[in-house]
Amino acid sequence: MNQEQSDYSGVERRQTLRIDYAVPLDYKICKTETISKLLEGYTSNVSPAGLLCNLKDKVEEDNILWLLFDRETLDFCSQIEKRSLIYQKGIVGKVIRVQDGQNGTYDVGIRFVTREEKDNRLWRF
Repeated sequence: MNQEQSDYSGVERRQTLRIDYAVPLDYKICKTETISKLLEGYTSNVSPAGLLCNLKDKVEEDNILWLLFDRETLDFCSQIEKRSLIYQKGIVGKVIRVQDGQNGTYDVGIRFVTREEKDNRLWRF
């Protein structure tokens, strides 16, 4: 554990370990007016429950995104596939955090929508 980690005394909110994983990402914002527009970004890190990505276009908290990235190379891909809602080869996710990134981009935290949530109208567009 490095010094920075040992000084942290807050509550860790992550339930799963995140792996640094920087690959290109295609995504769509699941709204009637934006669903046909394919946008691009990059993943920063990923876990079986979600990911952090860097996007040029601003999204809002609670937006539902369709995400397409190379997840076959991840060791825990089977956990993602088992747990998450897969739609047309992409993963459906909900934006839970948006922060200003570097050079006018945005760092976006996304929680994958689970199969149990698939009937919830929040992810439908």
